[in-house]
Amino acid sequence: MEEKKNPFGFSRGVLITIGVLSALIVVLVISLLAAKSGKDSGTDKKTTPEPTKNVIELSPVVISPEVSPTEEPTEAPTEAPTPTDEPAPTEEPKDTPTPTPSPEPVEGFLLEYESGNNWADGNVNMYGVEFAIRNGSKADVSGWTLVLTIEGLDRVSGWNGTFSIDGNKMTIKDAGYNASIPVGGAVNCGCNLGVTGGLKITAATLNGVKCTVRAGRVNQNDINNQNNQNNQNNQGGNGGQSVDVEALLKRSEKAVQGDDWLHTDGRRILDKNGKQVWLTGVNWFGYNTGTNTFDGLWTSKLEPTVKAIADHGFNLIRVPISAELLLQWKGGQFPRANYNNAYNTALNSMNSLEIWDYFLKLAEASGLKVIPDIHSAETNASGHNVNLWYTARITEEDFYTALEWLADRYKNNDTIIGIDLKNEPHGKPYEGDGAAIWNDSKAKNNWKNTAEKAAARVLAKNPNLLILVEGTEIFPKTEANMDFKSTDEKDYDFNWWGGNLRGVKKYPIELGKYQNKLVYSPHDYGPTVYKQPWFKGTYTYDSLMKDCWKDNWFYIYEDNTAPLLIGEWGGFMTEPNITWMTYMRQLIKTYHLNHTFWCLNANSGDTGGLLLDDFTTWDTKKYEFVKEVLWQENGKFVGLDHAIPLGDNGITLTQAKGGNW
Repeated sequence: MEEKKNPFGFSRGVLITIGVLSALIVVLVISLLAAKSGKDSGTDKKTTPEPTKNVIELSPVVISPEVSPTEEPTEAPTEAPTPTDEPAPTEEPKDTPTPTPSPEPVEGFLLEYESGNNWADGNVNMYGVEFAIRNGSKADVSGWTLVLTIEGLDRVSGWNGTFSIDGNKMTIKDAGYNASIPVGGAVNCGCNLGVTGGLKITAATLNGVKCTVRAGRVNQNDINNQNNQNNQNNQGGNGGQSVDVEALLKRSEKAVQGDDWLHTDGRRILDKNGKQVWLTGVNWFGYNTGTNTFDGLWTSKLEPTVKAIADHGFNLIRVPISAELLLQWKGGQFPRANYNNAYNTALNSMNSLEIWDYFLKLAEASGLKVIPDIHSAETNASGHNVNLWYTARITEEDFYTALEWLADRYKNNDTIIGIDLKNEPHGKPYEGDGAAIWNDSKAKNNWKNTAEKAAARVLAKNPNLLILVEGTEIFPKTEANMDFKSTDEKDYDFNWWGGNLRGVKKYPIELGKYQNKLVYSPHDYGPTVYKQPWFKGTYTYDSLMKDCWKDNWFYIYEDNTAPLLIGEWGGFMTEPNITWMTYMRQLIKTYHLNHTFWCLNANSGDTGGLLLDDFTTWDTKKYEFVKEVLWQENGKFVGLDHAIPLGDNGITLTQAKGGNW
């Protein structure tokens, strides 16, 4: 029988086939839409936004003067880290951090810069700026001059170059040791510059050739020879004469190993014989920034600088360092140390770890002691701005491993008398588990719990070390909020990063049989860094004690709980800062509080340093101010070594009477 045709002329069989196919297509489309809808609704809301590129080619860049409340007095802030969960059997799936895309390559010369650290000096806005000059041309650069046009330019002082200004033009010439920029390579320099208004860079040329200007984060690791890779060491790379490294690294002949370990008794720090000591030191940074040695060796020499610290009466150097660098050393990687190899010829045959060991030998020979401070997880000039002790790349276990390696490697060298576990854990209530807290929980971001675990692992390697534990930024005002669940700032007491030790009263650090190794180490700064509430209006020594010091950390001293060591304090010798500094010095002097002054470096943006811009000349006025709280007996500076006197102007701990404070 002939099949019936439809009006379009198709047979019934063809129509059935078309209908079935259409139905299948509809089902597939619906399924796909449903699947997409389900995927979207099930995606973790904790997404990572696409990074925004800020690329400027010879157009004005404006940075408004704005300082975050508890800004640390060195370099520029970075974004808060994305916490990495600690591995556990029932661990929830983790977000995979979105990798930061590499900047698109630029042909010709590229000038990158960042500035997040700024402060006011009268009518002038001061900015700490880091520059990277990248060579994307087709020829190596041998000798360079960078000229920037900056609106309202008023003043400048810098490092890694020779700086001058003429009107709105700032000229930076290479420093000799960084004159060469190979194709694909980069050099860095930096400065503190003052402008009237915001920072506006409107033009840049390198050796007369127009540069592309890019604002944003300057990658110190990348500039300093790809610090995150297996770098070549300094041997054969920095040039200069070869030296007997083994001979240079030998311990001092007068050194007696193991006789200088310290312990605590209540609020006192004692030597092996029960003599009370006073730790009066200074900070010198660079091992945290990507310099991979001390900042300032671009224009100065290591040996006389170390000796000058001792000769000026400081008996201790607190050294900021990154966990990343320690891990690299542990793994046999030696990121290149950046210094003036014409001035520091003895270092040219050493890798960066050997230079560190050589520094320890120099410190020992001058009667100095050293406390390394894990200043940041990653090596970066802005790494200290990260809230916690871990990042997406440096895990919590990495943090512990770095500390263990440090403690174990130097367990037979009492030049290192202690370790500051982590610089300035911090974070605000709205940051949730991205902020450092202090309670009795096992939360990953609980600094008290982490500090106890870190201390246990350090002391298992070297039970002789002092353990310095800093505070946090916030602590709850009420018992009901001890879980830190509230995101309302009104529910918390704030202090400087690392300066809030209110939690010790309820939740003290417990080190078990090593309790006599614990030292609490708050930080404190003045209104030049940030105008905290206690600086509003007229303030006095008594008001600072009442409004800040007593409840945040001084009660630990009063209650005879443990010693205090003010790990950072310092600033400019001008108002509004000098009034606070005078009161802080009064507190330190009255109670013989242990302390390490911030800092030696000239390139500390909003505090300045004990050294001027040449990193050789001492700021006499500032030094005389600090000298009043350096340990002295009968006109002699007192060291912490029993056998080696402190510099040319000091005595040994054996010769000292000791304190009864």
